[in-house]
Amino acid sequence: MYFQPPGLRVFFNTTGLEPGAGTDTPIAVAIQQVATQEQVAVISEGDVVALGRIIPRGDVISVATPSGAGDARIAELLVSIGDEVEAGDTLAVLDNLAQLQSAVASAEAALRVREASLTQTRASNTASRAEAQASLDRAQATSDVAQSELDRVTTLLERGVTTRAAFDQTVAAATQSARDVERAQATLSRYETGSEVVQADIAVAEANLDAARSALSSAKQDLDRAYVRAPERGKVLDINVRPGERPGTAGIINLGDTSQMTVEAEVYQTMIGRVTIGDPVVVNADALAQDLTGTVTAIGLEIGRQSITSDDPAANTDARVVDVIVTLDSASSPVAAAFTNLEAVVRIDAGRTP
Repeated sequence: MYFQPPGLRVFFNTTGLEPGAGTDTPIAVAIQQVATQEQVAVISEGDVVALGRIIPRGDVISVATPSGAGDARIAELLVSIGDEVEAGDTLAVLDNLAQLQSAVASAEAALRVREASLTQTRASNTASRAEAQASLDRAQATSDVAQSELDRVTTLLERGVTTRAAFDQTVAAATQSARDVERAQATLSRYETGSEVVQADIAVAEANLDAARSALSSAKQDLDRAYVRAPERGKVLDINVRPGERPGTAGIINLGDTSQMTVEAEVYQTMIGRVTIGDPVVVNADALAQDLTGTVTAIGLEIGRQSITSDDPAANTDARVVDVIVTLDSASSPVAAAFTNLEAVVRIDAGRTP
């Protein structure tokens, strides 16, 4: 309400001016100014208007260094701004590459040593078995001769041709030969396939070999820490570091899928109920030569604080909004591809579908 003294009324009557700069709704001048400058939360016939920003499909990805890279620095950049990359492409090489390659070479050498050790163990067991078999054959032959000699001396003793002392000596020789055969058989059994000794020796060698293989696999996985790879297909939008620099929290490279551009609009919570999937949308900004068109394809499920604000000091910077994603059509998407993060005004034709 305006309280105008008589002198002020005379002034307005004389000059023809009106309170509120000549507007039809003088007491709402401040609100009308914000609405005109921001074009935020203005409701016309069926429209919901909000601020938004143009982003690639899925937003911009800040590609960071691999996990475990530590304080590695950039050794080489393999892409430039504007390059199109596929998922898995190498974007940069870190200066820890030589160290990790050396670790792989060391693990490969250790693996070869363990393989040779297993081969040596198997060959040693084979040779030992052959030696034990030969010893058994020799002991068996000696035992057979001793037994034949014992049979002959026994016959001579029965006929009274030989002495008891000669007989006892022959018996002792035959007994010793039989024990040598048993000892050789026991030694041979240690190297038979499936024996505990052979299994233990080979099991230890095989376990060492498995450990070496695991170490090599781990070293090869660690080698990936020297390479920065693209997580998905997209275009290089910006490079945040140069060779020799240590990557910061902003990441190394900004990547985005500009083959399909979208707009993230922040709609006031009081108006989100009017917005539905499929609503047609018109997007405009001073930097755009033409208006962009699209449709609402996603509506957020969480109320958040406003992050996109205009330069107007009277703007509400602590509003509660809902994110609405607008997918641009095939004609507008290529136009918007060069304007990632551009602030724009989004007008949603609520209540109607294309």
